[in-house]
Amino acid sequence: HYLTAQCISTMKKAQVVFIPSSGLSHLVSTLEFAKLLINRDNRLRITVLVMKFPNTSEADACIDSLPISDSLRIINLPETSLPANTDRRSAMNALLEAQKPHVKQAVSNLTAEEQQHGPLAAFVVDMFCTTMIDVAKEFSVPALIFFTSGVASLGLMLHLHTLFERDNFDSTQLLQMNELAVPSFANSVPINSFPSFMIEKEWESFFKSYVEGLKKPDGIIVNSFEELESHAVRSFFSHPDLAALPIYPVGPLLNPEPKTKNTGDSDDIIKWLDNQPLSSVVFLCFGTRGFFYADQIQEIAHAIENSGVRFLWSLRKPSPNGIMSLPSDYPLSDLVSLLPEGFLDRTSEIGKVIGWAPQTQILAHPATGGFVSHCGWNSTLESIYFGVPIAAWPLYAEQQVNAFELVCELKLGVEIALDYRVQFNGEHNYVVTAEKIERGIKSVLSEDGELRKKVKEMSEKSRKTLSERGFSYTYLGSLVDYIMNQVRD
Repeated sequence: HYLTAQCISTMKKAQVVFIPSSGLSHLVSTLEFAKLLINRDNRLRITVLVMKFPNTSEADACIDSLPISDSLRIINLPETSLPANTDRRSAMNALLEAQKPHVKQAVSNLTAEEQQHGPLAAFVVDMFCTTMIDVAKEFSVPALIFFTSGVASLGLMLHLHTLFERDNFDSTQLLQMNELAVPSFANSVPINSFPSFMIEKEWESFFKSYVEGLKKPDGIIVNSFEELESHAVRSFFSHPDLAALPIYPVGPLLNPEPKTKNTGDSDDIIKWLDNQPLSSVVFLCFGTRGFFYADQIQEIAHAIENSGVRFLWSLRKPSPNGIMSLPSDYPLSDLVSLLPEGFLDRTSEIGKVIGWAPQTQILAHPATGGFVSHCGWNSTLESIYFGVPIAAWPLYAEQQVNAFELVCELKLGVEIALDYRVQFNGEHNYVVTAEKIERGIKSVLSEDGELRKKVKEMSEKSRKTLSERGFSYTYLGSLVDYIMNQVRD
């Protein structure tokens, strides 16, 4: 017993600092990764430094649900005031700069605990917090980026940045092309599937500086897995433009059984699903920030009714500030006037229009047979994990390229509108017709079996990859070795 205690007390330990983005979807997957890391190796102690935008509380429930652990500590950094009337991009940059002194102070405090918890070994910073790599350098430790989207999407950004910087390529030339060959994709990628921030002139300087940050770290941790994105992962080892940057695809990082809001609405939704046949319900949900205006809502309603399928539709109300603030739920009186006359009565036997949705519980439910989704990466991974095929309808950010990958590369989804996009002011580029939406709904629920079979096979792989002999398990082991090698014996 004495020898065992002595070994434990002298065991090499290491501290790792995590700096997530303030966005809820980024925070959720970051915390899942932190839990995965400490479960894998008990020599690690992780401190998560949480930055919040002023007057926001969306992250609180996520943090409160974490199990208390000596190995995982959350520090809420002091809230900082931001300049009035700044857009989200400027606000994020201002927030990061304002928080740098607080980060330095928090990390300095951690170094005082070296005797108890081991020396500081690494920073893990969110993909939107790359300016914090400078702070890691001040403490003479490596910085790793946590990339919350897929490997193919990461490869696209890095490749396009190289073309811009090395070949004097620009967005004007890009828009004159129909498609572009990209190392991380097996097929050429249509330009209309590129994210807006890559192809619009006013975003070019943002894109260049953002991806410049992605090229700075000592490695990139990606929330994906090689069994899903095998071509993209291999491109990082074989293509000269990408091979210099080590990647660690350690996903899928998701919480299959999260705590949900304890609301009667959630209970009602699950009880309703309990009474539906196996794989019969299509679930329409467009993420934390997803919304549509009245003309598009009418088309979706007609498509649902014409298809005659069972449905759950998460319909959110745009905030007065468009995409910059989170959507809210509609009062029932607004829904009655917003939807086609009599729609709620005519469809009451086969479906429900809801507000906020307990997405994970719905996707996990055996009655759910298809998912009309914006193709946010977390939603995509959840849908694959639970074996639910996607009808792709991207809105913004990198969702268009996720949708292209899902439908055209991986054949794990069907198309509704791969080139649909919402601008940062909330405006959309066109209205998708009811016929197109209906076709997607019917295809994703189709009983022909090939799509469903492929998704079920990938679901099994997504569950096995984190267990021994899975690719993600192996990459995670390599990452732990890298971190521990920073600590001198």
